Amino acid sequence: MKKYFITGLLIWIPLGITLWVINLVVTALDSLLPAVLEPRTWLGVDIPGLGVVIAVAVVFLTGLLTANMIGQRLVAVWDATLARIPIFKSIYVSVKQVSDTLFSSSGQAFRKALLVQYPRNGSWTIAFQTGTPGGDVANHLHGDYVSVYVPTTPNPTSGFFLMMPRADVIELDMTVDEALKYVISMGVATPSAPRRASSSPIAEPAHRV
Repeated sequence: MKKYFITGLLIWIPLGITLWVINLVVTALDSLLPAVLEPRTWLGVDIPGLGVVIAVAVVFLTGLLTANMIGQRLVAVWDATLARIPIFKSIYVSVKQVSDTLFSSSGQAFRKALLVQYPRNGSWTIAFQTGTPGGDVANHLHGDYVSVYVPTTPNPTSGFFLMMPRADVIELDMTVDEALKYVISMGVATPSAPRRASSSPIAEPAHRV
């Protein structure tokens, strides 16, 4: 009976958590609707998920309108205006820089999963390349370095930012999604077999971390 009960839990727990998360998102977005747009106001009934539809539509239309030259100029004016507001500009500019880096199709942030030695030599963990050191930091690092983010588990939204010699990191033949699943599951959800043979076998790095 214990075996069958656990088997049943393994079926229902992922489904239940998935539905719970979706319900949270839908409820949160519905609560953001102005009263005039609520279905109860003009139809007399509630329509769950309308907030999601409107949010997707607004985001899509915003992207459509700003994809041309006129829209890009309007965005530039908008950004310049917000950047002049004290206190507000510090938060907005920082968040915009991060979002532009993460979501830009030409950016390199979180495009590669890496294998690094952390927190000591001989102890390996998953990391993600976020770019290369810049600013005055680059003037004090001699050699080829990369910026990496080492996530914690099972919550990958917290972690550690490190700058490591490129020779000390190994690029993994797995997608970022596969690497995230591996981290979140604490190593239980093993990634699928590599698509190609690794070009750099795990060996003692050239530089000691």
